[in-house]
Amino acid sequence: QVQLVESGGGLVQAGGSLRLSCVSSERTFSGHAMGWFRQAPGKEREFVATISRNGGTTYYSDSVKGRFIISRDNAKNTVYLQMNSLKPEDTAVYYCAARRTLTSTRTTDYEYWGQGTQVTVSS
Repeated sequence: QVQLVESGGGLVQAGGSLRLSCVSSERTFSGHAMGWFRQAPGKEREFVATISRNGGTTYYSDSVKGRFIISRDNAKNTVYLQMNSLKPEDTAVYYCAARRTLTSTRTTDYEYWGQGTQVTVSS
C-alpha cells in the first residue's frame, strides 16, 4: 500500500507563495505518475497539475497555468507544487495522488491519495 503525506500548507496573503510537498512511501516512486488536486468547501475535487514518471511531462489546469509549478525528485520520493501569485479562489484542501504509468487529469484514474493539506489565501 502506497502512503502519501502532504505538507507545506498554511495561511498566506493574496499574491504570496507556498510550496507543497508530498512524500511517498513507495520504493518504486519513479514508476508512478503524480498529480495534485484540490477541493474547496462545497465543491468537487478538481485537477490542478500532474507530472510524468520521469518529470519530463507536466499538465496544468487553466486556472493555475503560469502560476503553479509541479516538479518531482525521484531520489527523495517527493513531488512538489510551487504556488505563486496566490488568489483567494485558490483556497482549498490540496491532495497529492499517485497512479501507475501515465499522467491523468481525472481523479478516478489515481489509485493512491494523501490526506490533504489546507491552503488558505486571504484577500
